[in-house]
Amino acid sequence: GAGADNDLYINQAIVFIEDAIQYRSINHRVDSSSLWLYRWYYSRTCQWILSLTITVILALAFIEEPSSLTVTSDVRYRLPAWNPPCGLTESIELLCFLVFVVDVSVKSYLIGWKEFWKNKWLMAYILTLIVYLTDWIVSLSFFCKESVRIRRILRPFFLLQNSSMMKKTLKSINSTLPEMASVLLLLAVHLSLFTMFAMLLFARTKDNQQDKEWVVYFRNLPDSLTSLLVLLTTANNPDVMIPAYSKNRAYSIFFILFTVLGNLFLMNLLTAIIYNQFRGYLLKSVQSSLFRRRLGIRAAFEVLSSLKETPASAQQSCVSTGALLQVLQKAEMDSRCKQAIMRSLKMCSCDQLSAAQFQKLFEELDKDAIKQHPPSPEYPSHYLQKMQLAFGHPYFGYLGNVVALANIISICVVLVMDADKQPSERDDFFLGAINCFFILYYLLEMLLKILAMGLKRYLSYSSNRFDGLLTIILLILEIATFAVYGFPHPGWRPEFMGLLSLWDMVRLVNMLIVFRFLRIIPNMKFMALVVTTLLDLVKNLRAFAGILVVVFYAFAITGIMLFKGAVVPLGNTRYSNFLQGAQKNSRAEFTGSCAPFSIKKVVVLYFKGKNTISWCSTHFQAEVIYCVLYVLSIHLICRWAKIYFVAWWLISSVIWVNLFVALLLENFIHKWDRHCQRESLSDIEYQRTVELMFRDVLEEPTEEELMEKLHQHPHLQLCR
Repeated sequence: GAGADNDLYINQAIVFIEDAIQYRSINHRVDSSSLWLYRWYYSRTCQWILSLTITVILALAFIEEPSSLTVTSDVRYRLPAWNPPCGLTESIELLCFLVFVVDVSVKSYLIGWKEFWKNKWLMAYILTLIVYLTDWIVSLSFFCKESVRIRRILRPFFLLQNSSMMKKTLKSINSTLPEMASVLLLLAVHLSLFTMFAMLLFARTKDNQQDKEWVVYFRNLPDSLTSLLVLLTTANNPDVMIPAYSKNRAYSIFFILFTVLGNLFLMNLLTAIIYNQFRGYLLKSVQSSLFRRRLGIRAAFEVLSSLKETPASAQQSCVSTGALLQVLQKAEMDSRCKQAIMRSLKMCSCDQLSAAQFQKLFEELDKDAIKQHPPSPEYPSHYLQKMQLAFGHPYFGYLGNVVALANIISICVVLVMDADKQPSERDDFFLGAINCFFILYYLLEMLLKILAMGLKRYLSYSSNRFDGLLTIILLILEIATFAVYGFPHPGWRPEFMGLLSLWDMVRLVNMLIVFRFLRIIPNMKFMALVVTTLLDLVKNLRAFAGILVVVFYAFAITGIMLFKGAVVPLGNTRYSNFLQGAQKNSRAEFTGSCAPFSIKKVVVLYFKGKNTISWCSTHFQAEVIYCVLYVLSIHLICRWAKIYFVAWWLISSVIWVNLFVALLLENFIHKWDRHCQRESLSDIEYQRTVELMFRDVLEEPTEEELMEKLHQHPHLQLCR
């Protein structure tokens, strides 16, 4: 009947508007049961369960053998790690697997069979699950004793496929690769030519004492290529040229030319190309997101215009305001946007909305989120009004910054004076006294600001919340110190009592005071601009952080599988023989950047019983990686082990860091332009999203493009 059709159109419009809000595709089934299933799948509960499942399956690597559940990664000091019994993690994996099967089944059903074959991500999802299940069965067949688990490398895929922004980012990176490849090829040519020059320049001579450069760095082609590749990262600079420089100062010209051409020109050229190309591809991705939003809104308009209550005499399609209000009440969207659209709708004098009016109402979704602070309280007393004016003035905040600076300086003076003293000789009276004085001032300042601004207005500023929270923590710590150790007095050095010693309590208070000094950032406009840029990157560019997690996870698991068992345990005869042979080998001498690391230390700390946390932390330490690479490739496995570390350096340092720099520049330039165009308002905070970063340069889709796309919808039949 007509009532059932109207309910279906209303539900379709609700789903289309929710798709537009989340930038989702509208190419899915639109019958009543499918719409219910679609809304259930994208509900907060269902998405929370899916996110929790992905987190759990990724976290399994930290408890699987080799387990990361130890305080230290040093095998000389840590206790034997707890390894779960066979079947425990496999049972958790099975539960996660079932959730993923439901996930891919619902997705495949909702988009339909034809759309499924066009969706490469879903096909890859199913293939990944098949491989995962096969490896899981093999693992149980071997009673969890198999040496290689392929499914551990596949786990990051579940995180990747669940985020549309991560998939767009990966597509943009893939499109940028051809341009990056040209510069990387030029970099490879540069590296190869200088490798040949180095082998000719530092060739072996009759005098063994003068051949240190050849022995350590340029003995053969792989060693020469590795030495210059590491020099490109500056990890072995200037150690790589010290032997040659000691022989003849003119040899430094070779290394200077290599560094200038490689680091100053080619690497920065790569950054410029990545910034230019990736910004363009990201802009296209955001443009497609805008098209999806406009298409979802237009689809909602079209289905609402099919309602039976729409006047038949209307020459063009229109939607009644009552139907739109009904949709808005049921749709899940931000309360700020919903209230703004409803206000605009109530202000509209007409009962029917055209397509242009309908689309204009939902432009509220594209606007900046504005946070307006509550007003200050109005006091009837003249005395309180004067206090409010004095303590609410910016100069009162500047005075607090000066006091905080004085506190930092006093702490530095005391620390410098007591730097060389033994704990028994240290008198904590002065430091305890000044901490007490400053904390009381901070408490008084917080109370006076609350009096002047009111509690709601005070808490509406993030800087005040930060300031107040630290002040309360400092006050609690100071009260606890007095309760345990008494009030400060000359010779205040009581014995250890409670959980922390007096010196530990004082140090903790001082660390929080130093951290509290960050309150000056909002008062310095240019510093605040830099900090807000970084915060925007943290809040909005989660997709890039997600891909970085995927890369770290994949390389960590691969490293565990490749190098597990490469070093025999301590006390083993083979291990002792290995160390003796390595020390006799002239090529195994650690010079330059590897000098602080003995072979034994590097091998024991980085390859014995390596676990996931250790591998992730290893990837942050470039110089140690160089030493580990040297030991592995020469003494333990083979020279091909270098490929693993070089691949990591290319992906993380060369490509990914440059991508991050490009996005950082884009975000900063955008904020700088906005900062120069308008004065910042003290009572208003503007918040940006990734899509809004490019909002000024995006092109609005035409009506013809929208209608053409709607008519291509595989499951929606329009009346016109």
